[in-house]
Formats: sequence, C-alpha cells, structure tokens
Amino acid sequence: MAAYIARRLAMMIPTLVGITLLVFMLIALSPGGIGAGLRVSGGQMEASKAAQLEAYLEDRYGLDDPVLMQYLRWLGRISPVKFGGRDQVTPAGEIIRTPKAVKPLFLGDSWFDGLELDGTARARVAAAPVPGPMLDAAQTIDEHKAATRAYASARADYVLATRALKDAVTRYAEETGIAGAVDRDGKPVEAALGRYEPDTTAPSWQPVQAAALKTLEAYELAVAARTRLERVFAAKPYPEVGLPVLPGLLSVGPPDFGVAFSRGRPVVDLIAAALPVTMLLNIIAIPIIYMIAIPTGMLAAVRRGTIWDVATGALFVALWSVPTVWAGTLAIGYLANKQYLGLFPVSGLHDSAASSYLFLPSRTADGTFAPGYLLDLLWHLVLPVSCLVYAGFAVLAKQTRAAMLDNLSADYVRTARAKGVPTRAVIFRHVFRNSLLPLITMFVSVFPAMLAGSVVIERIFSVPGMGSLIIEAINLRDRELILANTLMIACVNLMALLLADILYALADPRVSYD
Repeated sequence: MAAYIARRLAMMIPTLVGITLLVFMLIALSPGGIGAGLRVSGGQMEASKAAQLEAYLEDRYGLDDPVLMQYLRWLGRISPVKFGGRDQVTPAGEIIRTPKAVKPLFLGDSWFDGLELDGTARARVAAAPVPGPMLDAAQTIDEHKAATRAYASARADYVLATRALKDAVTRYAEETGIAGAVDRDGKPVEAALGRYEPDTTAPSWQPVQAAALKTLEAYELAVAARTRLERVFAAKPYPEVGLPVLPGLLSVGPPDFGVAFSRGRPVVDLIAAALPVTMLLNIIAIPIIYMIAIPTGMLAAVRRGTIWDVATGALFVALWSVPTVWAGTLAIGYLANKQYLGLFPVSGLHDSAASSYLFLPSRTADGTFAPGYLLDLLWHLVLPVSCLVYAGFAVLAKQTRAAMLDNLSADYVRTARAKGVPTRAVIFRHVFRNSLLPLITMFVSVFPAMLAGSVVIERIFSVPGMGSLIIEAINLRDRELILANTLMIACVNLMALLLADILYALADPRVSYD
C-alpha cells in the first residue's frame, strides 16, 4: 500500500502541471487575453492611466513575453524551490521582486538604430534621481517606495510614448504601402517592418521620427528609474523570503500565488476569506444529505415495492427535478419576502446589527430577546442550505438502494439467513458493508464541490463564497485567482481519488494494491 501511495503522489505532479497549463493557455489565448475586463475599462479612462495599467500588467505578469514563458514564470513562483535571487516580503505580506527589464525600443534595432537624443533630452535623462545614502531600515523602505512610484510613472510614460510611435508607424506603413506591415487588428508588425529601409523623404516620416525621439527619451528615463529601483532592492529594504540553499542561486520558500489584479489583494487572502464560507455551507449540507438519503435508500431496498419505496423514490426524483434557480427565487420571493411570510433573511450571512450581538442568545436589560451571533448565522443559512440539500437526496438514495438490492440477492445473504443470522446483522454487517464501494466513490467526489462552491446558491443569496469569487475571476480573466483556484481544486480532486482507493481497501478486503 505504501508503495502504491508513493507512486500516486509522484504522478500528481505532472497531472497538476498539465491541468494548470491547459487552463493557463485557455486564459491567455482567449479573446482579450489576461485582464480583458480591466483592459476594456482601461480603454474608457484617460490615456495616462490606461498606460499605467498596461505597464503594471506587463511588469507583474509579463504579458509582453511568450505565453509559455509566462506559464513557466508562474510555475516558478508557486514552486517551493526557487531559482535565482530571493524575493522580499513587505509587512502587509506583498511579495517584492527585482523589477522586470524595460522592453527595448520599438524598431530600435532597425529603423532607429542610430537615433540619438538632443542635448536637452540627454540633460533630462542625466537629471534622473539616483538612490541616496540609506542609513537605516526606515530610510531604505521610504527610498524603495519612492523608487517604485517613480518607476511606475516612467514605465507608464514609456508605454504611452510607444503607443504614439506605433500609431505613427502604422500611418506611415499604410501611406507607403509596405506589405504585411499591419496585422488584422491594425497594429504594426515589427518583424515585417524591420525588413524594409524607411523612406525618410516621405511626408509621413517626420511624425514617425518625432515620435521615435520622444519614445527614446521615455525609454532612457524608464531604464534610469529601473536602475534606481534595482539598487534600492539590492539594499534589502524588506526581509527576504524563504531559506537559502545556494546563496543567489537556489532557495526554498513558500508558494507565491500572486496578487489578484481585479481586487488588488493577495490571492491567498481572498481565498482565505471566501473558503470558510463555502465550507460552512457544505459542512452543514452534506451531513444532512447523507443522514436522510442513506437510511431512506437502505429502507427502500429492504422494503422493495412497498409504499415507502415508491413514495420516497417519487418524492426525491420530484425534488431533484426542481431547478435550483427556481427554488432559490421562490424561497426569497415567498419565505423571505416581508409581503408574504417573511420568515427568513433575504441575503447575506448576518444581520446588519450582528456585530453588536453576543455569541449565544440572551436577553437585554429590558427583557428583549437577542438572537446572538451564532443563531443569527444559522438563521441566515437555512434557505441556502435547504437549496443545497434537496437535489442530493435522489442521487444518493437511489445509489444506496441500487447497491443494496444487488447485494440482497447475493448467495452469501441467503446463506447467512439460512444459518439464522438476525436480519439486522445481515443488513448492516453484510449487505451495507458490501454496498459501500459506490457510496465511497460518491463521497470523495463531494470534496472538490466543497471548495469550488455553489455559484447559483451563492449568487441568489448573496453569499460571499468561493463560487462568487471564481465567477468574478473568470469574468475579468484574473489569471492569478483562476490558476490558484484551479490548482487547489485539482489537488483536492487527486487527493480525493487517492482517498477513495484507500477506503476501497479498508471496506473490501478483496481490494489490494500490493
């Protein structure tokens, strides 16, 4: 068994890589790419802020690199084994890395190879701030914050200047008729343009040259700002992450799931806030399903063809046929609506005044009943949990009934009854135990659902769980948040399958992995 478990654990690593790579490629190659929702909103803001957003996304996520390189960089961040210099962590938990190199000037190796700045522009570049003497940790941190702001501003100016240069090059290519110089999206193709010598006598060349000079100046300023930030980073303003193995080359540290740019918060913090809510719903709902469905299915199998069998089967199938969306809407419209019954809260997990409640129910000084924090929470969970459980009765009860019926007609059951074994012992010690294999399969498949959450339920009842978090991440193509959830759910799926194999061997002695 131990060797089998070790092999399964080893096989999980390439499986997780394949799953995350597939999801990563789907996000990166989808229309709009990563952060599509933010890019759309960025197109409606002023040009400088949109450029700053683009610079931020490129620096943090490497969106200007090949897709496979982006994935390998993400894989390196979440791996506990780190290569290269060690990252640093702020008191707020944000991971700080060496700033990414500035992308070279567009067509800088071909059309603008000999381009030089004039004296005024060179003076502005030379006047760029340099790190001063940093005598203590506080000064180093202040200098790092200032250098970070300066670099972000310089990178945004460079992105904005590059946009203007590409627009000028596009107009020049269209007027001069350079074949293949513009793609279907109207953007210039650097590889195609680099094969041609520019016609400097064309009327549209002057705007190109003027835009190139501004872009070159913005590039030099961005490089200077990066150099400043890199030097401050080398002074180690914050504690380093992990433990060094080979200093400067190899270290061991915790996985870094990054920052969700849709909310500007670390991914781990978002999951840590949403996961307990989803798990609370499922921890309450799943035992209810099993405590009702399994005994009902067992009794239906033992009393096959009776009114109990037919009635419970019809009831559970009827409940299973009711769409969750409709059931949740009706529950809010009639059970929670003040115009009708108004018995339950409409949404959320707590009353607006719950922060002032005691944990347990009590009475105030004037004798008024106060529900308490716990009772208020449970009262808010009644409708969401009810909508979660009713559809599971039919599946689990029918599966239990079918498995029990297969074993009730087996030879060993007839032999046990012929020996005079009591009916209760036959049912529980023999029939039910041998019916556990399909129930184990269903049981372990529940764990991923506990983490993924119920999107419909959480949306209808405004529950801030994992389902709502994942849907928001998908809509905004928030790569870090989607990949972290994918990795977490994939790990739980694989571990659940391994747990199923172990439980098979425990439930049935005939199952062996030796």
